[in-house]
Amino acid sequence: MSFSRMVVLTARLPRRGRGFWYSVAIDLLWPFVVLFVRMRMAGRSNIPREGAVLLASNHLSFVDPVTLTAFTLASGRVPRYLAKASLWKAPVIGWVMSSGRHIPVDRGSARAGRALDAARSSLDDGQCVIVYPEGTFSSDPDGWPMRGKNGVARLALASRTPVVPVAQWGTRELLRPGRFVPRPWTKVHVVAGAPVDLSDLYGLEPTRQVLDVATERIMAAITTLLVGVRELPHPGSR
Repeated sequence: MSFSRMVVLTARLPRRGRGFWYSVAIDLLWPFVVLFVRMRMAGRSNIPREGAVLLASNHLSFVDPVTLTAFTLASGRVPRYLAKASLWKAPVIGWVMSSGRHIPVDRGSARAGRALDAARSSLDDGQCVIVYPEGTFSSDPDGWPMRGKNGVARLALASRTPVVPVAQWGTRELLRPGRFVPRPWTKVHVVAGAPVDLSDLYGLEPTRQVLDVATERIMAAITTLLVGVRELPHPGSR
């Protein structure tokens, strides 16, 4: 996307419902994205302008939420993230997470299931909720998505919310693991696909098999988008 187009989008970013500190963070980081990241956005029309929606994205870098938030805002929605609960205890970042009505996940604890209840409430309010189905950065050396966890499938089937797959590429180069300073003018692709068809699974008992099928469809859609962005064939299951 051209610099001039990004500037035009700046004036159209949704502001309602962002919360004070989340809004401050967006206003501080948006100029960085406009000036120093060569963003290439596609498929924004696949994200509905209103109503509940789940965005399921691959995960490569700490900077993913910045570029994905920019993409989602440019699509006319304010994103809410499921994120690790420890972020709420971090200085400043905790204010942003609370202000933005993001959803804490207590990983590896009995309270982890509460995050799905909170996410369901957010969807009931018609929000745009972002999930990283892999749960962490991809450990694949070539950056291909790993096997997804079943949380997003459970949430989608229980709420019958459309799941829009999203693929990002270039964020690992923008902010490499172990570094704290982004590499300017890196090209980053973010593309959204058509909602994943899970309609035949609605109403079924959410068994492990049903959830696995739904999760595999979601991850396959993300991987297919990434194949298109990278213009490389997927090497197969790892």
